[in-house]
Amino acid sequence: MGPGATPDGPKSGRGASARGGAKGGPRQGQSSGTGRGRWAPATSREYDARAEERNRERYADKKDVKLPKTFPGAEQEGERLQKILARAGYGSRRSCEELIEQSRVEVNGEIVVEQGLRVDPENDEIKVDGLTVATQSYQFFSLNKPAGVVSTMEDNEGRQCLGDYVTNRETRLFHVGRLDTETEGVILLTNHGELAHRLTHPKYGVKKVYLAHIVGPIPRDLGKQLKDGIQLEDGYARADHFRVVEQTGKNYLVEVTLHEGRKHIVRRMLAEAGFPVDKLVRVSFGPITLGDQKSGWLRRLSNTEVGMLMKEVDL
Repeated sequence: MGPGATPDGPKSGRGASARGGAKGGPRQGQSSGTGRGRWAPATSREYDARAEERNRERYADKKDVKLPKTFPGAEQEGERLQKILARAGYGSRRSCEELIEQSRVEVNGEIVVEQGLRVDPENDEIKVDGLTVATQSYQFFSLNKPAGVVSTMEDNEGRQCLGDYVTNRETRLFHVGRLDTETEGVILLTNHGELAHRLTHPKYGVKKVYLAHIVGPIPRDLGKQLKDGIQLEDGYARADHFRVVEQTGKNYLVEVTLHEGRKHIVRRMLAEAGFPVDKLVRVSFGPITLGDQKSGWLRRLSNTEVGMLMKEVDL
């Protein structure tokens, strides 16, 4: 028997290595005599059977396991929150998901901390940055009403009215409060009845700002008179704020802020103080300002503006 040989096997060395796999034979530790072919792994049928049995035991009751919800209310029907926000104008769905990730969105008073929440847009209250999102089929517009237009949606006498500026809308709108026929400026139009009601209710005291053109000279205490209260035939009327915006000779442009909504209230107050109004423009209604909106132009309010309006009246 030569060096390196054993009674039971071939010589060790390169020859054994070559015969053990150079042409595809099984490597050491594998067997070609199991009846499963040259490429079968060296595992027994008993091992496979035991592994299969363990797997069956492990997953046997899986169908009865209730997986945890990824968000509160996952079992409810509805639409995904990011889809509703996107439809309401808050950007792409990805942008809306980022709002949720930043904890800026709440539903029914609870901040949403995970994606995928389903909500009912008709009944659930959704807010972004504390401002309510109008998810129902509501519409909100601001019109810069020209002088000579009556504050009605229709007019039996054929006069120009608010309804002439909102034709071809998919739903019937109505005006929030009124402006005198000869008064210009911001008037809101919507189909949200509760919001319109609250915006004009004295309880909420929504402030309106007017610019009035009067002829002076005016006394230095005119503002104090208006804030202390002017006696009118239907009771005292008080301004919240007064200032002179511009003076050219005897012509004055003054700003009057008040939360009352009685008919002709600004004109009557200034006239009673001795200064009839030549021209009157409402430049803001609550948080909604006239800005550079041209006379006769109608614009849709932004989501932020709608939310600010609702916040004013606790909606």
